[in-house]
Amino acid sequence: MTSVASLGVVPPLPNPFPIRIYWEDTDAGGVVFYANYLKFFERARTEWLRAAGVGQQVLREETGAMFVVAEVHMRYLAPAKLDDSIVVSVQVVERGAASMVLAQEAWRGDTLLAQGQIRIGCVQADTLKPRRIPAQVLRAIGA
Repeated sequence: MTSVASLGVVPPLPNPFPIRIYWEDTDAGGVVFYANYLKFFERARTEWLRAAGVGQQVLREETGAMFVVAEVHMRYLAPAKLDDSIVVSVQVVERGAASMVLAQEAWRGDTLLAQGQIRIGCVQADTLKPRRIPAQVLRAIGA
């Protein structure tokens, strides 16, 4: 995974989602526990979809579709600590008929903390079998 930050350029974040770091997010040393970035990234993806007009519960009720995480690749570059204010971004980098790969980054100011690529798959909620991403979702995210 490469980032424009690795080139010394701090990009404007697409759809930044703000997060405050609380005690519950940290380990005994006051540093964010590494697995919590997965939660932060999940929240940012959910709010990204919501901002595009796609509520996941409504999507499930109306179409039977839901998203599941199929694959995660993470890099941890700098620690976030108690009381930090960070932002997490979401950007589509690849889209198939039933899945998408999203690039996500967590930043504190101009410091890149973590970056990941997350493949989410669309499944039919009652069977958990892969299915096409509903057209309204593709329209909403501009795919």
